[in-house]
Amino acid sequence: MTNFLTQQLTQLQTAFASEPYPDFAARKDRLQRLKKSLKLHYLQLVQAMSEDFGSRSRQESLLADVLPILSEIDFVSRRLKRWMRPEKRQVDWLYQPAQARVIYQPVGVVGIMVPWNYPLQLALSPLVSALAAGNRAFLKLSEWTPATNQALITCLQEAFTADEVQIATGKKDVSQAFAQLPLDHLLFTGSSAVGRHIQRAVAENLTPVTLELGGKSPALLDEGIALKQALDPLLFGKTLNAGQTCIAPDYLLCPEERLDEVIAYLQKRFTEFFPQLKDNPDYTSLINRQHKQRLQDLLQEAQACGCQTHELNPAKEDLSDGNKLALTLVINPDSEARMMQEELFGPLLPIITYRDFSEAIQFIRQRPRPLALYYLGKNPAHQQLVEYQTLSGGLAINETLLQVAQHDLPFGGVGASGMGHYHGREGFLTFSKAKGVFQRRLFNSARLIYPPYGRWIHRLLERWFMR
Repeated sequence: MTNFLTQQLTQLQTAFASEPYPDFAARKDRLQRLKKSLKLHYLQLVQAMSEDFGSRSRQESLLADVLPILSEIDFVSRRLKRWMRPEKRQVDWLYQPAQARVIYQPVGVVGIMVPWNYPLQLALSPLVSALAAGNRAFLKLSEWTPATNQALITCLQEAFTADEVQIATGKKDVSQAFAQLPLDHLLFTGSSAVGRHIQRAVAENLTPVTLELGGKSPALLDEGIALKQALDPLLFGKTLNAGQTCIAPDYLLCPEERLDEVIAYLQKRFTEFFPQLKDNPDYTSLINRQHKQRLQDLLQEAQACGCQTHELNPAKEDLSDGNKLALTLVINPDSEARMMQEELFGPLLPIITYRDFSEAIQFIRQRPRPLALYYLGKNPAHQQLVEYQTLSGGLAINETLLQVAQHDLPFGGVGASGMGHYHGREGFLTFSKAKGVFQRRLFNSARLIYPPYGRWIHRLLERWFMR
């Protein structure tokens, strides 16, 4: 398998060497071919994703996997010519007359390791950035989404030649070999634990890496805001894709005196969102039995420690024979419980009460830096505290998830939630080499500081620059 991966990479490297700087027309053509093929194959892709999940909402697949890519292609295509232009930079007066500029060059072959939770969006969004920057791309798809992989391979093979985009599939051994390839940049999306292994794997080749990880993204509910305004976005963010989203609200920080009304509102609103679960096509399944069992184990551990829990299962259905899991509220689990140490990635919502807003801020700051943070409130002073006194990959105010739908905002983590950015211009920059160019005019003023050094240059340095 390693030999085959190497052959695929070599083909891409050879093609890049023959065209190291694709012009705007070539890049736009590749983006438009991707758009055309995606529009042609999206129904098969949506069906394949539902097959892999057991049951995945068609509307969620369109909303979260298909439409973001189509709109991102349009956004990037309209701005790409401007991004590609050299940027003029300032020349210090001592070195005039001269010019300085930055040119953005493709780095070569970009590797993209795709997770299972959004197997289309998280394959194609970085691909858009890589192609816009003029690179070739090599994708490694998740072994947990075989049906989607086959549909995506068909889609991409129709859009691109093997000199432009290559695809690898396979299990853990293939992923390990893929990360060790001498790529020119590697983007990995997945868990923090696996991200550490990726970081070690790329070190041998000094491969630049962008890590889009996860973590425990908090939602912070403040006093004063109407529950509908605050909790509807929270519920949407927690139930989309059954909570299997790297930026899903992982837990809720709630004022102590609002706990009862928060529980009651979530119970009521969830019933309106999902009157039943088992055969409801709007309520997505977990990816497999293994993932469901892990979440049930976390829940049982919390219950064994005496935590109050509220299962939101409006029709009281038996969900044991499938991979659906009812959203469950877990009240004040111990901070050392596994539930509060691991990213949940599913429909469990710990609710942690606080008495003072500064206590909630401190709770967030004492924990690893999350990929996302959500402030649900309308107090300007508190909002400013959240913006400037916490550090997270991204922040949304009175909304969840939709910060990543803004193509002009960078997406990326910090600390344990990742490093680097993509989307929009940041994606173009991530997969480009910013090369500084200094160009001397015919008259070379720098000759005045060439050896042999006389007393006048000493006086100039001492009296002018050191004064």
